[in-house]
Amino acid sequence: MIQNDPATAGDRVVKAVTMLVRPVVEEQGFELVEVQFRPEAGGLVLRLVIFNQAGIGVDDCAKVSREASCLLEVEDIIGHPFRLEVSSPGLDWPLRSKRDFERYKGRKIKVITSDSFGNKHLVGVIENVIEDHLCLATSEEILEIPISEIVRGNLVIDF
Repeated sequence: MIQNDPATAGDRVVKAVTMLVRPVVEEQGFELVEVQFRPEAGGLVLRLVIFNQAGIGVDDCAKVSREASCLLEVEDIIGHPFRLEVSSPGLDWPLRSKRDFERYKGRKIKVITSDSFGNKHLVGVIENVIEDHLCLATSEEILEIPISEIVRGNLVIDF
C-alpha cells in the first residue's frame, strides 16, 4: 500500500498501477495509453485509458474495469477510497507522445508547433514517425517536425 497524502502520492500511484495493470490490459488485447490518479468532484479518481485499433466499446471498458478492480483490491496499493474509471482516449484526446502519433498513422491531424519551430498551425496526414520526428503531409509539402517541438496535436474529425 502506498502511504502518504493522496495528493502527493499521485505519481507513485500512477507508476505502481501502471506496472500492475498493464499486463492485464494487454492480455485482453488492449493498449494502456495512460493512467491518471487525481482528486475530482466526489473524491479520488483512478482512470485507465485504453486503446484498440478496432475501437473501444462499453463492454471492453467494463471487462478491463472488472479485472483491474480485482487486482487493485488484492494488491491494495492505493490505500485510500477511490473511484475506478476505464475509458478510451476519445476523438479529442491530445496527441503528445511518439506512440500517440504512431497510433494514428494515416489520419488527419492538426498540430501547433513551439515558438522555436515558428509557432505554426498545421493540418496534415501523419505519413510516418521516424525516431522522434513526425512526418506530416500537408497540402503543400511533407514536413519533418521534432515531436519535442509540438505544443499541441489533435485528430481532425471530418463529419
